[in-house]
Amino acid sequence: MRRPRLAAIALGLITVGGAASIASIASAQVAEPVPTVAAPPSTATPTDQDGTVQDPLHGFNRASYGFSMGLDRVLIGPIAHGYMKVTPTPVRHRVSSVVYNLGEPSTALNDVLQGRPKRAGVTTSRFLINSTVGLLGLFDVAAKWGLPSHDGDFGQTFGRYGVKPGPYLYVPVIGPLNFRDGLGRALDFATDPVGIAGGGYTTTFGATRLAVGTVDTRANADGAFRALDDATDPYVTVRSAYGQHRAALVREATGKTQDLPDFDDPTSLDPAPTSATTTPSATQ
Repeated sequence: MRRPRLAAIALGLITVGGAASIASIASAQVAEPVPTVAAPPSTATPTDQDGTVQDPLHGFNRASYGFSMGLDRVLIGPIAHGYMKVTPTPVRHRVSSVVYNLGEPSTALNDVLQGRPKRAGVTTSRFLINSTVGLLGLFDVAAKWGLPSHDGDFGQTFGRYGVKPGPYLYVPVIGPLNFRDGLGRALDFATDPVGIAGGGYTTTFGATRLAVGTVDTRANADGAFRALDDATDPYVTVRSAYGQHRAALVREATGKTQDLPDFDDPTSLDPAPTSATTTPSATQ
């Protein structure tokens, strides 16, 4: 009885990663023209300044992308659509809020590792306030009290200290990554404070959190998945948007800010400005 359960947990684990990646980047460039044929692999070293993506495993990556999207069409997507159909939007928003709140301790950990004590304090305060006054994260009371949210992960932390992204890799089901962010993703799961406190993903709490998080993330990503259908070459769109989005997150972590599109707001999908404003990072 244990093997099937662990298999289901593993599938949920990698699926939520893929959905989250697509959700966060797919909309960013749908409105921009995309070449019908992927450009040949670049010989330039990918950097976090311009979002350049090196794709030496293009054949494997494109096949992996096709497989993952096929699996989403026949399995993950229908589950998410069923959830969206039977669950009122206000309830889904509350579920998303709880899921996000449970990820705040991991963000705080990366704030500390990035040497940003004030941001770590804000994130920790958000978690404590929303877990209590906000009724286990159902409501983002902290934001109303002037404590805005932000994201942080090990891939971003590595980038802050100069680790280059490395070659692009589209892992089956997991989604778009680069070598640096792949290692970061593994550490995110291994060091997640809430996951550790809850006994891991083999416990009832861990398995429930993973299942709910997977469905919630895919439901929130549905608009982005649908937007990819309008792209001339969805694979190239995802690859390009992923590189630019992750580069922007690393620039932000190193103290350079850049306006990022609100992926839930269609009016904000214009290309981000190329200029960056340097701001002090040590006190953030």
